[in-house]
Amino acid sequence: MKLAFHGADQNVTGSCHLLEFEGKKILIDCGLYQGGREMDEENSEPFGFDPASIDYLLLTHAHLDHCGRIPLLVKRGFVGEIITTGASCELARLVLLDSAHLQEDEARYKTKKASRHGRTRTVFDPLFNTVDVLNCFSFFGRTAQYNQPLNISDNIQATFIDAGHILGSASIVLEVTHKGRQRKILFSGDLGYNGRAIIKDPTPPPQVDYVVMETTYGDRLHKNLQPTLEEFYTAINKTIKKGGNIIIPSFALERAQELLYYIREGIKEGLLPAYLPVFLDSPMAISATEIFQRHPECFDKETCKTLMSGQDPFMFPGVNFTRETAESMALNNVVGGAVIIAGSGMCTGGRIKHHLKHGLWNRNNTVIFVGFAAYGTLARRIVDGAPQVKIMGEEIPVKASILTIGGFSAHADQAELLAWHKLTGSPKTTFLVHGDKKVIPIFANKLKNTQVEIPELHQSYTLDI
Repeated sequence: MKLAFHGADQNVTGSCHLLEFEGKKILIDCGLYQGGREMDEENSEPFGFDPASIDYLLLTHAHLDHCGRIPLLVKRGFVGEIITTGASCELARLVLLDSAHLQEDEARYKTKKASRHGRTRTVFDPLFNTVDVLNCFSFFGRTAQYNQPLNISDNIQATFIDAGHILGSASIVLEVTHKGRQRKILFSGDLGYNGRAIIKDPTPPPQVDYVVMETTYGDRLHKNLQPTLEEFYTAINKTIKKGGNIIIPSFALERAQELLYYIREGIKEGLLPAYLPVFLDSPMAISATEIFQRHPECFDKETCKTLMSGQDPFMFPGVNFTRETAESMALNNVVGGAVIIAGSGMCTGGRIKHHLKHGLWNRNNTVIFVGFAAYGTLARRIVDGAPQVKIMGEEIPVKASILTIGGFSAHADQAELLAWHKLTGSPKTTFLVHGDKKVIPIFANKLKNTQVEIPELHQSYTLDI
């Protein structure tokens, strides 16, 4: 049995792992690298394996860094079956179509720019386009149900368990059988934690022989939820009082819905103004919210109770969904007293770049980061205190208040990751992925009763069976 690593190895994006057993090749995730120019170039490089040789792709969840290269995989020859949960399938379609649209726009812009500089024969192509995305969905097959084993082949069984990260997210247990001997390999995907709003808590993992786990926040602890919400509400109230806007770069999946949920709760409890103009300025986040409403089976008891009472957990007076470009542009005329939530969370694309261009220079405004900012992204440069940043070709001074609130993270922190790993028993080997080079060794030193490996890109291992 062979396990190879082809993404998110000593970095936090591009998850892609390959298990080979008795002639079957099973890919776990096929994500996009996100960050600076080097990451963009990495996306177009060979996968490290022949896409046509892959029999199955098991998708843990629909974040772009886990599903974003699926259209390219199909474009380069994959003809196997893609298996994921129902919610992840819907969300992946949304995420991938949005990504294709952004890449097509970027390619057109670069081609036009080259033409203006006299390079009329220079044409830039997107990594994949809308047609490629639509084509890849022909290969989505069976829908995984939580805790219900799926037969991949005669000797391989896959079980998806709730990872509590985003809607439909899963950790995946692969159980292989050879001459009466069984081995279990657990892929964590991205892990959430107990007590979050909207979705259920992660399902405790089983005891296994091998673990492949994420380490995004393996070096730190998150703030507790209550002080996080207090800080969030205080920042909104202070900014409104001084006549500014609150600009929140947000991931469209889960984070945007959580923010709406907590703003609604803040208004209900009198901690925010009774009428607060809130603009969800992200067509993808709006569509994702509609997908959330179609999957109550993923909700926790409190959210289900809200729905059963006839209330929508994401709606309240003052909330506005701005789908159209003209509506988004009109927000530039809102000079104060509003909350603007827009994608992307790392500020690598989408409408948030326009809002930052028009709002970063204003001392009355506050920019609140509520998620992880990878190195090389615009979000990271702002968070790290850059006095000015380049946005859409223009140098913008950073005068707005910049606030990072880590308690909203959808990822488990160090303590929660350690608790999750402890439940896996004493695995023979634990492979640490999806973490920064500086973070993974810190987390590795905390693990007990297991051999730890930190794979490099395209490194492979032979597992005992």
